[in-house]
Amino acid sequence: MTVLISVWGASPGVGKSTLCGGLARRLADAGLRVDHFREEEVLTRPQFAAVAEAFRTTGTVGPGLLIAATAEFVDSVLASGVDVVIADALVPFVPTLLATGHDEETIDAFLTDLTEVLAPVSPVMVFLDGNAGSALSRAAGREGDQWLDRYVGKLARYEVSPPVTDVASAVTYLARERAVTLAAVAQNGWHVVVIERADELSPADVLSAAERSLRAWLAEPGEAARDE
Repeated sequence: MTVLISVWGASPGVGKSTLCGGLARRLADAGLRVDHFREEEVLTRPQFAAVAEAFRTTGTVGPGLLIAATAEFVDSVLASGVDVVIADALVPFVPTLLATGHDEETIDAFLTDLTEVLAPVSPVMVFLDGNAGSALSRAAGREGDQWLDRYVGKLARYEVSPPVTDVASAVTYLARERAVTLAAVAQNGWHVVVIERADELSPADVLSAAERSLRAWLAEPGEAARDE
C-alpha cells in the first residue's frame, strides 16, 4: 500500500518542514521507499508545471488545474513504486484556494473531487497545531524580520478574508485557514493526526508524537489518533 502523509500546520514556523525531514529519514531508515515532496518543489515537479505557470502568469490557479495536476502526480507516484510520500504543505490546497478568492462551498466540492483522486495513495494528514503568533515570531527569528514583512505583504496582496494588513490580522486570517482546512478534510473522511501545542514542543518531541500516531493509524486505519 502506498501512503501519502500530508503535513500542514497552524502557521509558518510551526515546524512542518522539520517534521517532514525527520519522518522521511526515519521511514527510509526503516527500509521504506520514500518520496520527500518539499514545499518549494510544487514549482519544479513536472506534474505541477501547469500550476506553476498559472501562478507566474496570472497569480491564480483554478480547482480544475489543481485536480488535473494531482491526478498526474498520483499516477507518477504509483508508477515509481514508492511506499510513502511525505508532502510538505501540498495537498489539500486549501490555503491556495482561499488566497485566490474561492469560498468554502467551492472548497468543499473541490475536496470531494480531490479525495477521490488521492484515494489510491491513502492520504493521511499530520496537522501541527499551536499559537500562530508564536510560530510567526519563531519563523521571523530564523529567517529575519524582512521575511515576516514579505509574508504579511503576500497575504495582503491576495486580499484574503478577513483582510491582512499587519501581523495581528495575519494571525486572525491563519485561524480561518486552519478552521477551513481541518473542516474540509474531516468532512471528506481524511484521517487527521493533530499534534497539539507543536510550537511549544521540541522537534524531537513533535517527531515522536507524529510517529506514535501514524503507527497507530497504520495498524488500525479505522480508528482516529490524536496526540495531546
